[in-house]
Amino acid sequence: MYDFTIIGGGIVGLATAMALNNRFPNAQIAVLEKEPQLAFHQTGNNSGVIHSGIYYKPGSLKARFSRAGAKSMVEFCQQHDIPHEVCGKVIVATAQEQYPQLEKLYQRGLDNGLEVAKITPEEVREIEPHVRCLAGIKVTSTGIVDYRQVCEKYAYLITQSGGEIHLNTKVENWQDRKESIILDTSKGEIEAKFVINCGGLFSDRLTQMSGMQPQAKIIPFRGEYYELKPEKRSLVKNLIYPVPNPQFPFLGVHFTRMIDGSVHAGPNAVLSLKREGYRKTDINLADVAEMLMYPGLWKLAAQHGKEGVKEIIRSFSKTAFVHSLQQLIPEVQAEDVIPTHAGVRAQALKPDGGLVDDFLIVQDNRKMHVCNAPSPAATASLEIGQEIAAQVPELD
Repeated sequence: MYDFTIIGGGIVGLATAMALNNRFPNAQIAVLEKEPQLAFHQTGNNSGVIHSGIYYKPGSLKARFSRAGAKSMVEFCQQHDIPHEVCGKVIVATAQEQYPQLEKLYQRGLDNGLEVAKITPEEVREIEPHVRCLAGIKVTSTGIVDYRQVCEKYAYLITQSGGEIHLNTKVENWQDRKESIILDTSKGEIEAKFVINCGGLFSDRLTQMSGMQPQAKIIPFRGEYYELKPEKRSLVKNLIYPVPNPQFPFLGVHFTRMIDGSVHAGPNAVLSLKREGYRKTDINLADVAEMLMYPGLWKLAAQHGKEGVKEIIRSFSKTAFVHSLQQLIPEVQAEDVIPTHAGVRAQALKPDGGLVDDFLIVQDNRKMHVCNAPSPAATASLEIGQEIAAQVPELD
C-alpha cells in the first residue's frame, strides 16, 4: 500500500510528488499516468513561457504562485542545468481604446510586486524593432523554458528518492475503505492511504468518480499555433503580447520565442469537441453531448459569443489569423507562417457561465482534487506542489 498516490503525470502531478517526498521523506509515493509518457497533454503542448503573474488578481493563488514560481522555476533550472532564459516581454497597445486596459495591467503589475515599466513606441522598437504600437509595458521577469525537460528532471528526482511512476495506468474507478482507497486501474488495483487527483482535462470526472460532486466542469479549449519560417524568425526577438480584451477570458494571439529558437504565433481559443482534441477533426460525441447539456457553456456563449465567433473564424482562416498577428508586426505575411502544434486548455467552468479564474484545490477526507490548474500552472508548479503537500494531513 502506498502512502500517497497521485493521478496524473503532468507537471503539477510530478511537482506534487516531489513536494510530498520533501515533507514525508519515508513515504511510499506513486504517480499514475494513463499515457505512455509523462507531460503528454497540457504540459507538453504549452507555449513554454515562465509567466510573471501580471494578469492575475492581486492576492489570488495565480498571482502569488506565478510571482514565486517565476523565481523558483528559474532557480530549479539553474540548479539542474535545464536550458532557460529570462528574456522579458512587452505588452503593447495598438489602438487608442486599449490605453485604459494597458494602464490597468501596469497597475496590476505594480500591485503584484512585479518589475514593470511603461515604455514609449520608440522604446518598444528598441526591444522589438518590428513591432508597431502606440504604447507598451515591459515585464522583465518573464522567461522561456521547455517544460518537458523540467518534467523529466522532476521524474528523475522522484524515482531517485524512491518514488514510483506508473505509465499506461489509467484510473477507471475508486473505492473508499475505512483506512485506505482502492484505485481500479487498467493495470490492476492500487491501494493508497491518500489520493491526489491532478488529472487535468479529466480532473472533474475523476472527482465525480471519487464520490464528490465537482464545483465546476472542465471545458476544453483548443489553442492553435502557427510558426514563423526560420528565415523570418528575426522579426521577433523575445515575447510580444497584445493588450488582452477585457471582455474575453483569454490573452489573444501573441509571439513567443521558444527555447529552441523557433518562434510560435498564437494561440486562438476555440471550443474543442473532444477533451484531448488537438485537431479540428477530433470529435468525441460523448464529450460533445456532455458539454451541450451543461448550462454553464450556454451562458458563457451568451456572454462571449461575438468574440467566440472571431476565434472560430481565426481557426479556419489563415488570413484572419495573420491579420491578428499584423496588429503587432505589420510585416508578417501569410507565406511567413506555417501551422504547428495545438494545445488543449483544461478550463473549469461554473454552472452560471463564469470561468473559475484561480487555481482550485479541494480536499475531501483521504482525497484532494486539483479541479482547476490551467496556465500559469507550469510556471507555478513547484508552488502548487508545496501548497498541496502543506494541506495534506500527517500520516497515520
